[in-house]
Amino acid sequence: MNIQTKLPAYKGEKWVIAQLPQQAQSWQLGRFHSTDKDNDDSLLSEELSYLLQKNTWSWPKQPIFFFSDLHADSDAFWASLVASGGIKKTGKADKKFKLTQIGRKARFIIGGDCFDKGASNLRLLRSIRLLIDSGAKVNILAGNHDIRTKLGMRAVDLNKDPKSEHFFIRMGSKVVPLLKEIQQEYLQGKNALKGIPDEAECRRRLYPSDSWFDEFPIAAIWMMPEKTINKEIKRLREKISQFEHDCKKEGLCLRTVYAATLKWQQLFLHPKGEFYWYFKKMSLMLKKGSFLFVHAGLDDRIASMINKKGLKHLNRQFKHNINEELFEFYYGPLANTIRTKYREIDMPLSKHGVKMINDKGIYALVHGHKNMRYGQRIMLRKGIVNFECDASVDLHTRNKESLGGHGAAVTIFSPKKIILGISTDYPYIKVFDPKHLIK
Repeated sequence: MNIQTKLPAYKGEKWVIAQLPQQAQSWQLGRFHSTDKDNDDSLLSEELSYLLQKNTWSWPKQPIFFFSDLHADSDAFWASLVASGGIKKTGKADKKFKLTQIGRKARFIIGGDCFDKGASNLRLLRSIRLLIDSGAKVNILAGNHDIRTKLGMRAVDLNKDPKSEHFFIRMGSKVVPLLKEIQQEYLQGKNALKGIPDEAECRRRLYPSDSWFDEFPIAAIWMMPEKTINKEIKRLREKISQFEHDCKKEGLCLRTVYAATLKWQQLFLHPKGEFYWYFKKMSLMLKKGSFLFVHAGLDDRIASMINKKGLKHLNRQFKHNINEELFEFYYGPLANTIRTKYREIDMPLSKHGVKMINDKGIYALVHGHKNMRYGQRIMLRKGIVNFECDASVDLHTRNKESLGGHGAAVTIFSPKKIILGISTDYPYIKVFDPKHLIK
């Protein structure tokens, strides 16, 4: 089959500002580290071929479109949706679109990190809601920025507890654009701050108490090594000294910050809030066929839990912890799935851990979280295939990394047993066709 016949049809491309690739190339031929592995003891293509022959992959029964790390950039989201072929854009406005024939069959997976960095947090979530309301099948996975935002905002006005009273300030300056959005949309007029206490009281409610620096090490020692505790305390001191300065740069006093936080709680935590659906719909991980979709990755502890208790148990525990056990989740093993980058400081994934998930029919991990400069990458890690899909689509990241133009990216998993990596930062659509590797 001609490789070009496997490509999605972009519909309504004129209504998005990102430049999408038009031609295809075998993923294995891709330049700029389109493939990589965590050791050099054999050729990557040979090891990949061996894994494909050894394990019989089960493919999803419907097309899957995976989007990750959108970071409050709704324009990147709409361009990525067009790139998937799952929608036809019919006009400039966000509501001007319709599902295509393949979009009605497909599953759209938002791979985490919708919050922070960009200036359109609320617009992005409204865009996702429009997609859901159109009849699309949508799953939302937890990202570290999403969970950090929820825990930080929820911790405000809880009883002072050394395990959680620092969570708001721990968000740091990355939450300032979201607070600014809320202020501009909801806190205008002379009565905007009616009932909000004075600056000193707002500071007391938002910041950890002075005693936190002595009490946190005692409360955390049973879960965190001393070195990590010291690093956490150092980080908090830095964020405390910087946070109010960055708020003032955006014209936000602490009274406005506190009022915006209360409004966020109303919007996201109250059952009648506009965005209550977002965290309610969120899960930690999702398995389709032999593919496990997660924001960042796995370690041996999570692999053991998957093997012994199953994915449903982990998703239930995740739901409970982010609502009831803030500290236990954020510093516990589950949180490694939303923040690992497989560094030496991260909990390890070994070949033993890989075997445990292989026993449950998982032969490939699909995740974002780790910025890639040239589109998606296939990474062999401890004998399991990783599809790394954070293609730096949001404008904040693109400016920071000196990437030109607007971003868009989608990774497509087809029931026809091929995978496509589409990104504005690689001139070709990357096509992974396993049958071409099996000898």
